[in-house]
Amino acid sequence: MALPCVAEQAEGRTRLLYVVGELDKGGQERQLFYLVRSLERDGYRCAVAVWNYGEDDLHCRLVRRLGVRVYAVRGNSRMAKLRAFRQLVRSLQPEVVHSYSFHTNFAAWWATVGTRTAPIGSIRSNFLWARDGSGAVLGRLSARWPAFHISNSAAAAASATRSRSYFAPRQCAVVVNGTDLETYRSSSPPPSSRPQVAAIGYLLPIKRWDRLIDAAAALRAQGLDFEVAIVGDGPLRAELEAQAFRLGLGDCVTFRGHVDDVAAVLNQSSFAVLTSDSEGCPNVIMEAMASGRAVVATDVGDIACLVQHGTTGFVVPLNDQEALVRSLGALVRDPALARRMGDAGRVWAEGHFGLDRFARQTLEAYKTAGWRGGASDVCLEGDLAACR
Repeated sequence: MALPCVAEQAEGRTRLLYVVGELDKGGQERQLFYLVRSLERDGYRCAVAVWNYGEDDLHCRLVRRLGVRVYAVRGNSRMAKLRAFRQLVRSLQPEVVHSYSFHTNFAAWWATVGTRTAPIGSIRSNFLWARDGSGAVLGRLSARWPAFHISNSAAAAASATRSRSYFAPRQCAVVVNGTDLETYRSSSPPPSSRPQVAAIGYLLPIKRWDRLIDAAAALRAQGLDFEVAIVGDGPLRAELEAQAFRLGLGDCVTFRGHVDDVAAVLNQSSFAVLTSDSEGCPNVIMEAMASGRAVVATDVGDIACLVQHGTTGFVVPLNDQEALVRSLGALVRDPALARRMGDAGRVWAEGHFGLDRFARQTLEAYKTAGWRGGASDVCLEGDLAACR
């Protein structure tokens, strides 16, 4: 019988199968692309199944260019998709099925029941937010099954442990995201008397770009000259543009929409800022540091593990608007300080954010979950302090 969800075929047995919600734009999709590229380079045969498949989605095209099989999970209902994915798993017989989206965790587990395949779940952000945001039933099922999850942040893994709920993973490994240090290279800030502040991310409520716009107004009132470039699309764009216009910031806060070449944006910036209410292990922070840019960010998720406060940037207490304004103002007033912090950030990135480390620790987590045995050097839920 022909597979009901095949989008593309390639030769060779699949060892590692990934299932993800979509493969368009986004940090989760970029991390999966990095992982598959690294594993394919090392001789592992990978395939990717996409729950909401888009032929022309950005990372779908990038994954296919690697020669990796991409499958569309098709069905006119959730149960039909579950059956289609289960049939795919039984056809490919992978050694591991790794769900890369929280809401596909249960599908990864259910498809492997009765097989020798090791199922792996994911926590990509705040655990409670991901569970509740996936719906009352699916959220709880995906929180509980598979029993073993990989989280990209110690904070998210800790929140799963602290929940003390039946609907939580039994064990959680922490594997911090990786960054392409060749794509994101350190470079000198552009020669300009007007500092350029990069704010990169979706225009969603959780990102709290309104907080940044208010801070820009406060800095403008102090007589400082700068430009904030907000890069990304989302449902709040019109609202945020109206806020900037109302505060008289039309000449210093610009909205550039989605940009594929994030490295180019960072290279044209003086430093980067992130003002979120919740994060896991944000790619943009790691990319900014790899690009030799200082960072100002709110103290959420694992940001305090990524940014060394006072050395590679400033970590601002959540909801402390005065501290945000003060930190931004320090880098706007002192470009030399921003450059020193950026240089220190690149050194830190080279030692901690590489893709070889990312792939190696992911494979070690698979071994901990029962794939082919072997010693593990990832942080487990009982050792979260070592990750911080």
